Amino acid sequence: MNLETQFRIKNDPMLQRYLRENSYWYKNLNRNPKSIEYMIKQMKETYKLTTTDKINNLSDKLDLIKTFMNVLK
Repeated sequence: MNLETQFRIKNDPMLQRYLRENSYWYKNLNRNPKSIEYMIKQMKETYKLTTTDKINNLSDKLDLIKTFMNVLK
């Protein structure tokens, strides 16, 4: 694994966690350091960090608040 890839992983705790949980990425990154972009994409999908996941999460929270407000009426 090249140094740039190692620094990127070390500076992002979520990437470190994902790499520890999915150790097969060590082999992939050693063979092809450019695959870190794909690994980041997979990590975001796994941990639900994508933009659509965030929007859905916000929508769910707003629905919960709305329901709570309706109960208080």
